[in-house]
Amino acid sequence: MLGLYIGAFLGMLSETSMNIALPDLMDSFGVSAGTVQWMVVGYMLAIGIVLPFVGLMLKWVNTRTLAIFALACFFVGALVSTFAVNFPMLLTGRIIQGVCTGIALPTMYAVIMRVFPMSQIGAANGVAGLVIMFAPVIGPTVAGMLIGAFSWRAIFAMFAIVAAVALVCAAATLTNPIEVTRPKIDLPSVFASVIGFGGLVAGVSMISDMGFSPTVIVLLVVGVVVLAFYVWRQLHMESPILDLRALGIAAFRTPAIMVTLSFTCTLALMYLVPQELQRGLGLSSTVAGLLMLPGGIVNAACSLLAGRLYDRKGASMLVRVGAVVAIIGDALLLAMGVGTSTAFFVLAHVVLMIGIPLMQQPAQSAALKGLPRELATDGSAILNTMQQVVAAIGTAVATCLLGLGESNYTAAGGTNAAQGFVDGSRYGYVFGLVLVVIVLVMSFFLRERKN
Repeated sequence: MLGLYIGAFLGMLSETSMNIALPDLMDSFGVSAGTVQWMVVGYMLAIGIVLPFVGLMLKWVNTRTLAIFALACFFVGALVSTFAVNFPMLLTGRIIQGVCTGIALPTMYAVIMRVFPMSQIGAANGVAGLVIMFAPVIGPTVAGMLIGAFSWRAIFAMFAIVAAVALVCAAATLTNPIEVTRPKIDLPSVFASVIGFGGLVAGVSMISDMGFSPTVIVLLVVGVVVLAFYVWRQLHMESPILDLRALGIAAFRTPAIMVTLSFTCTLALMYLVPQELQRGLGLSSTVAGLLMLPGGIVNAACSLLAGRLYDRKGASMLVRVGAVVAIIGDALLLAMGVGTSTAFFVLAHVVLMIGIPLMQQPAQSAALKGLPRELATDGSAILNTMQQVVAAIGTAVATCLLGLGESNYTAAGGTNAAQGFVDGSRYGYVFGLVLVVIVLVMSFFLRERKN
């Protein structure tokens, strides 16, 4: 599992490290906030487009070859971004990295379901949760230090180094636990998946820059209609690209939605927080990154603990406790202002980072455990697709809310740019709060499958 664990960590590290570098990228390439967000949303869009095909890929290509290919491409994409001379080149390297992350994440979960007994699924997912959830909070710390010491290019150079380590580990240790059956490939489903997921995420992402322009409306309508066709086709095929029958199993569907909403909350808040620390509280990228380190450490410990507690206690109670704690943490972030002390922020961030893994890890384990073994690979791909696509949309929504809050502050006569950014961030924090409340309500309807 080592190569896959490092690869998944790298993917999530890359997904969230950019947040703290966005102001520097805007200055370096002279692009707007709406354009630079494609470094985050474009990456997640690439992941979302690739994810639905991973189940099919694992049936056509042996696991070891697919993982090594993904890690090698990530290495190349990181180098392209490191030496980028303009924003399109930077974004191209970033999208290559997103494609590779889209392969690594569901592959890791599919292999977990094949190599660990059901009684240890919680512990195995706890380790997976450690590498995945630790990355979003350690990423800004590392990125901030690298920007302070060198420049934003050092972040991508770091990605290349970690990718090389993961590549060596995968080549040395990874086996092929998934049988290669090579089913028939349905081309209409392939095109529908790419157009549907791509159109939906791209349309939502462009709202912050273009509003509900004709282009945005067309993208949204096309995305929704084509996705509806894609779903209908998968449900009526003998050998679907993605077996959506898994969503008909309540023991999988309910926790899968809970995981998706908690993950979306995490990425939306981790998009806002580093920028608020810099543009709202006036801190440097290095200091902002260091302030997020205590929460990262707490998150790592709670991810491991949540995985082991799930094997003993199940998911329902853990998710409820986690949701309540996350609500408190989000409420504390809402109370932040331009003059807020750094100690208050650290407290709010640590509380949030206790609640998130207590929600996410047990729900993820319950979702995977709720599937019959023959649907494990497709279920993993469905779960990761839901997370990445909805999180991409959630990040775009947070961007729109941030802009709306700033506009309302200016319209009310406000002239302090820092206060305007803080006001805008609060709109995003309310969005995160709503997502967590939904998870809390759903936890009372969770029905878990026994071993």
